Amino acid sequence: MNQGPEELHTPNWGAETASNGPEKAPACDQTQGPALNWLFVDLNSYFASVEQEVRPELRGRPVGIVPMMADTTCCIAASYEAKAHGVKTGTMVADAKKMCPGLVLVEARHELYVEYHHRIVEAVESCLPVTAVLSIDEMACRLMGRERPLLAAMELGRRVKARILERAGPMLRSSVGLATNRYLAKVASDMEKPDGLVALPLDILPEALRQLTLRDLPGIGARTEKRLNQKGIRTMEELLALDCDQAGEVWGSVLGERLGHWLRGEDFDMSETEHLKSLSHQHVLAPDMRTAEKAWAVAHKLLHKAAMRLRAGGLWASSIGLAIGFAVPRGEKKPVSTYGVPTRGWKSEMRLTECQDNLSLIAALSRLWASRPTGAQFEHPYFIGVHLNGLVPDHLHTLSLFGGTEGEPSRKRLLAAMDALNNKYGLSTLAPATMLTAFKAAPTRIAFHTIPELF
Repeated sequence: MNQGPEELHTPNWGAETASNGPEKAPACDQTQGPALNWLFVDLNSYFASVEQEVRPELRGRPVGIVPMMADTTCCIAASYEAKAHGVKTGTMVADAKKMCPGLVLVEARHELYVEYHHRIVEAVESCLPVTAVLSIDEMACRLMGRERPLLAAMELGRRVKARILERAGPMLRSSVGLATNRYLAKVASDMEKPDGLVALPLDILPEALRQLTLRDLPGIGARTEKRLNQKGIRTMEELLALDCDQAGEVWGSVLGERLGHWLRGEDFDMSETEHLKSLSHQHVLAPDMRTAEKAWAVAHKLLHKAAMRLRAGGLWASSIGLAIGFAVPRGEKKPVSTYGVPTRGWKSEMRLTECQDNLSLIAALSRLWASRPTGAQFEHPYFIGVHLNGLVPDHLHTLSLFGGTEGEPSRKRLLAAMDALNNKYGLSTLAPATMLTAFKAAPTRIAFHTIPELF
């Protein structure tokens, strides 16, 4: 949409009322008008913005954040100055340099980004409670009572944005979305970037959504869009014409039905039924780490991190997978990976009795590792990925008929204590000795949808 939030809403509902106090309730004359339920905060170009905040010499310059200083890796974030040249998340460094000759590459400092994340959460909390931290740069807040009318919610959004700048720094711009459900609040936060404030009350919702494309909706990527196109859905108008049952049929899953309800503005809590179905960690090895011994140490660390996330989410894994990419000489006619490395890939998966403890998972990973291909063509692993699949929440977990359960409570208490220490003092506080090689080789990196407190 090209209209700003002021043009969309303020004329309909009277003059704005400024407020500088963090805890003051909205003025009484703001309590009329459409009601909203969610406020969504999305930090703009977060990693790059933190670097520009900490290093003033980077302000106004195109910045690319990279996991390591190598042309064969990709940018994990880009400043708006770099985005103006076409550089974005996932752009190969070699390509980014061609697109933007003045690009400044900065190696990611994830501890710094977590530190600023906590500052931002505290800033938002000074205005209203944070209901859910969805990633390192996104959070959602449920609106209550006098916060819900349109003008009051818009004023609260302005206050949140100002408080972030005040507590975290002037480079930490954010976009705030307001809507009747969390999904639409996320959509609204994406509609005006950077530094946007957009509300989608029910009275303008259909018209506002028709101005978007399918790819503007979270959860619709290139493959989903192609599948929708094959089923005759090419525009938002056609998608909105579907009822919820038809949307479920088009998607072939309950996700489509849920999306149908969300796009109509309905708000419902899915916490009882919604949980991760899989989780994974992966790492590209530096050239001096591309040996079997060091790659195994990295795989071990990735599993350790995944197991902590598994337990933190109250989940149990019913299968485990291992993926390895092997580097080959550039002269061989092999596919080139997204990291610019000619590669031959291998992956395998095995079923598990539902588990979440390190010992069971390491034993399974060891079996997968032992089954990997060997020989001269497989001597240089450059990529490791560990996947835990078929995740089951605690309330659906089934005890094994064949395993003893008498030691289960003690084992869970031990794992909980270990995880608490690692969360507080760092991932390497308590870990198997076989992982010592991996800690320096595979430093902790933050994906945009992980929980920062775990790392």
